[in-house]
Amino acid sequence: MQTKNGNGVLTVTTQHYSLTFPSDRPFVLLKDASGRQLAELFVLSSIHSLHARDDTVGVDEWEVEERDGETVLTLRAHSSIWEEKRYRFRCRPDRFTYEMEVVGQGKLAEVHPFGGYYSGRLRWGSGFFPSGQSFSQGFNPEPNSDEMNFFSPAENSVIDITGVPLPGRASWFFTPSPFCFAFHSGHQWLSMGVEAPAGANRFIEYRYNGHRNSFYLTLNYEGYTTVAGAYRLPAIGFDFRPDAYEAISAHVQALRAAGYVAAAAGNSVTRPLWWLLPIFSGWGAQCHLATQERGRAPDYARQDLYEGFLSLLARQDVEPGIVIIDDKWQATYGANEVDEAKWPDLSGFVARQHSAGRKVLLWLKLWDPEGLPPEMCITNAAGLPIAVDPTNPGLARQLRASIQRLLSPQGFNADGLKIDFSARIPSGPGIRCYGDLWGLELMRTYLRIIYQAAKEVKADALIMTHTPHPYLADVVDMIRLNDINVLKDVSTAMRHRARIASIACPDAVIDTDNWPIPDKAAWRDYLALQTELGVPSLYYASHVDSTGEALEAEDYQLIRDSWQRYRSRTQPIR
Repeated sequence: MQTKNGNGVLTVTTQHYSLTFPSDRPFVLLKDASGRQLAELFVLSSIHSLHARDDTVGVDEWEVEERDGETVLTLRAHSSIWEEKRYRFRCRPDRFTYEMEVVGQGKLAEVHPFGGYYSGRLRWGSGFFPSGQSFSQGFNPEPNSDEMNFFSPAENSVIDITGVPLPGRASWFFTPSPFCFAFHSGHQWLSMGVEAPAGANRFIEYRYNGHRNSFYLTLNYEGYTTVAGAYRLPAIGFDFRPDAYEAISAHVQALRAAGYVAAAAGNSVTRPLWWLLPIFSGWGAQCHLATQERGRAPDYARQDLYEGFLSLLARQDVEPGIVIIDDKWQATYGANEVDEAKWPDLSGFVARQHSAGRKVLLWLKLWDPEGLPPEMCITNAAGLPIAVDPTNPGLARQLRASIQRLLSPQGFNADGLKIDFSARIPSGPGIRCYGDLWGLELMRTYLRIIYQAAKEVKADALIMTHTPHPYLADVVDMIRLNDINVLKDVSTAMRHRARIASIACPDAVIDTDNWPIPDKAAWRDYLALQTELGVPSLYYASHVDSTGEALEAEDYQLIRDSWQRYRSRTQPIR
């Protein structure tokens, strides 16, 4: 790595990239190892607060320091709302990071890495300045309803925690994937990943704002992070790899190397073997009954029906090792008390599954406040409860007691939890929360309460989510690939999801899911793929709900054969 200063122009050159710091313009030129220009990075990023927008009104000279095998270049800037701003490039031989820091008072709104307002030099006028880019293709690891992970660099793309199946918000399958985009230019891919230390993941989304030949990024804090004095924003890390997935993997490895997320434990040998057993979830069978009877699928989460589902499968010699009681066995989503009209003897059902050599997971809906008092909830500006509040000590106690009741031998003795609807995390202005947490930090707090409470009851309790972010890897055991897009190619979509989940949470087991499915032919195709991706999961007992097609003798034979091959690979010989 070399640093040169010629005619007032600083240049840092390594085997992988070079950065040039012109003295007469607020940009840094990024080139690849061959000298091809990849981007013209606008340095003076705006860091907006709720009370005012941030305009850079002046800058000092670049300061250069060589230390600990890296070159650090710092630029001090003057702001319309902050007492001081500092921008920093931290260059190492194989990668570099871009850092932002402010001093002052305010509540963070939007932060725009590589884009911002600047009025500090008349030569360039004033207004908002994006960065330049010459990317040929972008890559977003987060699944979306279109299953389009590669995109034009002139378009927008977002990785977020929220989502519902509505226009513009249909990226709820993973909540979230790693906060990292990758871009192709020339012969390689470069990643731009958010590197936040523990406690600093307080934003709700990471957005790429693309335009023709230009771009900037956005971290949306929504006003729930207070700056009082000096505050360092998450860094944006740049890694260079030959493949888009490898670029995302390099970002995750950088987070671990920095100590920002838990190190991969490599515990595949020590994990309980029953976590790898084939799964039966009753949701697809519930949906089939709802379609037939024109009812609501949650109404069919009943003990008598589940006993019927399992009896039918047993007659076909289909023996799952894990049974998931799906939505809605409980009377209310918030309190998670058993609906005894549907489940008059849940403990007896669990005991009978245990006697048959099976484990039982209970489906849990995150965030839903149904059945809880308003004081345990996050509310909007009108006082309407919109989510449970994991920062509230009362809610935390209630949640722990609920999990104790569900999993302990003195209660219902279930073996773990399938956690769903994590995308319903609160977002937006004017929301009231007991504690001072937001974004991924709020998600982690919620999952940590559940995870720790479950492990205190049963050390081998299985916690399943669809949150494959490395910051959450130590509060989940299994990543569910989530619902299938019936209008897209099932195999391509699920291969992508499994690959991202494995990159983000390499110690987690993968649940391949199985619902919805376009038709029986697609279901049969995916059945063959499931055992390559992770744990096979069966959602149907007698019919495919989308078409009403019945499962026939050859279909059950396919399940038996597939599961037998899978068990021969994953279970020890007895």
